[in-house]
Amino acid sequence: MRRRFAALFIVPALLLTACGGEEAEKKDDAAASEKPAEAPKAPKPVESADPMPEVSGEPGKKATIKLPKGDPSDKFVVHPLSTGDGPEVKKDDLVMANFTGKVWKGGKDLGSSYDKGGAPQMITAGAETIIPAFSQSVLGQKVGSRVLVVAPPAAAFGEAGQEQLGVTGKDTLVFALDIKDVVPNMAEGEQAEIPSDLPQVKADKPEPATISVPKNAPPKKLTSKTLIKGDGQEIKKGQTVYMQYSGAAWKPNEGKEKAKLFDSSWNTGSPFATQIGVGQVVEGWDKGLVGTHVGDRVMLVIPPEQGYKDQDKGEDLPANSTMVFVVDVLAAM
Repeated sequence: MRRRFAALFIVPALLLTACGGEEAEKKDDAAASEKPAEAPKAPKPVESADPMPEVSGEPGKKATIKLPKGDPSDKFVVHPLSTGDGPEVKKDDLVMANFTGKVWKGGKDLGSSYDKGGAPQMITAGAETIIPAFSQSVLGQKVGSRVLVVAPPAAAFGEAGQEQLGVTGKDTLVFALDIKDVVPNMAEGEQAEIPSDLPQVKADKPEPATISVPKNAPPKKLTSKTLIKGDGQEIKKGQTVYMQYSGAAWKPNEGKEKAKLFDSSWNTGSPFATQIGVGQVVEGWDKGLVGTHVGDRVMLVIPPEQGYKDQDKGEDLPANSTMVFVVDVLAAM
């Protein structure tokens, strides 16, 4: 699947994790997530400052942000514009939020999830691995609320800025956030038994899965096994799917009680989002996840020809690897 990077806007979703700035690689690069750098130390949020941007438009639709004349204050502003009637967002809740964003200086657009091809951002409330402009702004808000956020560098990308977005280390960012929903951060329910010739999985906590690979040879064909059956919508080709996953190569871990993972979304602070079924990820993901359901936990065993073929991705993912993924499907748009 595609390599994940910190602090990188990726259509159709914004991955606003803390710090970083590597270029996105080709879709056939291995997933090899590293734990994100520590987030900037943000000032305590306040409800207003002088001057203040103006936001117009109905919640649930793209916002119009009017920037005032003059320089921004250095304050981190979280200003509720409307209050929803849903539950209050608590620390570590997984929040789905729509956004519209601008850079204060010059008024550069940072895009909107309401734009064509856009999708909501998935935010772990209060997470230190996600920029405070998002992670701190949703805390204590109610689902259905619209919030104006004015984020100085310390509440955004820090002194490094984000070159790919045209954001410098001195730029203040402005967002209108629409808090859409709180979703489970992992699949919920009793896990089905797994045949002994397939990897065994333990994933009962919000952390990377434990995968035990048997001593036998892997299946030659793509295997997609539903371990927990969700009751959400069926995943269709072209949808943006949000998921937590852990991945291990079969051969290097054969016979081991605990496989060494080559990748896990749990190490990044936010779920992985991608369009499915359209070649954005390896073929085994596209074929194995289309037709599953929101709320499912799926184990994928992907043969080399539907993965990375003869590409050597390092010690933990050598050439001609059969890959094992545990995927929790959290939401789809």
